[in-house]
Amino acid sequence: MSRIGRLPITIPSGVTIDMNDGVVTVKGPKGQLTKEFHPDMKIELNEQELTVSRPSDKKEHRSLHGLTRSLINNMVVGVTNGFEKKLEINGVGYRAAKQGNKLTLSLGYSHPVEMIDPDGVSTAVEGTNKITVSGIDKEAVGLHAANIRSKRAPEPYKGKGIKYADEVIRRKEGKTGKK
Repeated sequence: MSRIGRLPITIPSGVTIDMNDGVVTVKGPKGQLTKEFHPDMKIELNEQELTVSRPSDKKEHRSLHGLTRSLINNMVVGVTNGFEKKLEINGVGYRAAKQGNKLTLSLGYSHPVEMIDPDGVSTAVEGTNKITVSGIDKEAVGLHAANIRSKRAPEPYKGKGIKYADEVIRRKEGKTGKK
């Protein structure tokens, strides 16, 4: 039995869940999320608890069991608390600015890099080198943060680039002179 899949999801007050033919809709104080799940997974709602069960021990069902439970739990957490990723920009002259829903990054290229926030995701800039990506959909927040990071990934010699706030960059030693 999946250790994650068999855990029940407690539904906080203010959150409603609707299920129709494998489509789960979660509504909460921050918004609404809808996702379609595999029809074999059995999702049951009992008062303030939601459980996910699988029909058999086939490999496909075992792998979908924990995944389905985690995705529904992320939807519940998203509509109640939301998700956020923090990024840091390191490097001389590297900076970020925000205008409306457009994020402008100066990353040492000959041109500024402009990124528009996708629906349901917002970015905020603190100072000139800290970016916070937030929203209710964990997948969309992570994807947008990864896209921002990919514009100038951190390099191992000087550590210049965009990194996650909790990421540790393994530094390398530079060239040494001839002996």
